[in-house]
Amino acid sequence: MNMTATSPKRLSQDNKQAFRNPWVIGLIAGIVLVVGVNAAFIVTAIMTNPGLVEENYYEKGRDREQNFKSKLDARNRLGWQMKLDMGNDTIVGRPTTYHFSVVDQVGLPVRGATALLKAYRPSDASADFELAMDEIAPGLYVAKAAFPLKGIWELTAQVKQGEDSLELIRRINVLAQ
Repeated sequence: MNMTATSPKRLSQDNKQAFRNPWVIGLIAGIVLVVGVNAAFIVTAIMTNPGLVEENYYEKGRDREQNFKSKLDARNRLGWQMKLDMGNDTIVGRPTTYHFSVVDQVGLPVRGATALLKAYRPSDASADFELAMDEIAPGLYVAKAAFPLKGIWELTAQVKQGEDSLELIRRINVLAQ
């Protein structure tokens, strides 16, 4: 096979026909697409960092089993029954009333306790907040909360009486207006 210098199929650095081949164009476009998407992910990760790093994570993780056992022992020893009423749909920016009730093992209200409502946003730690709940009757607490962002939130109602403390956790979805 004799190929001359003017032959269109010769292999050379001067042959620009390869860049007109759809396979080569597709390969180059694929590489550019992957690099572009990765660059977009990196920029998004840096710009929208929620800062969800648990403080003292090592100590909390190390003591997790002991904390779980102590909470379970307290729940069994006290026998308190807790209920968190959330009412209707929760809408961004609109205050919603939350009722929290605590009764002992025979159904009598727990007296002399304090209650706290904590709102934790799994995707943005800067939006977390907590409210002291007002006691409107023995064992019945109320708080009004307005959520700044839509999406999934974790509510923790915590009741304390002396050294005893229990929590009730509920997950809610805050809707857009």
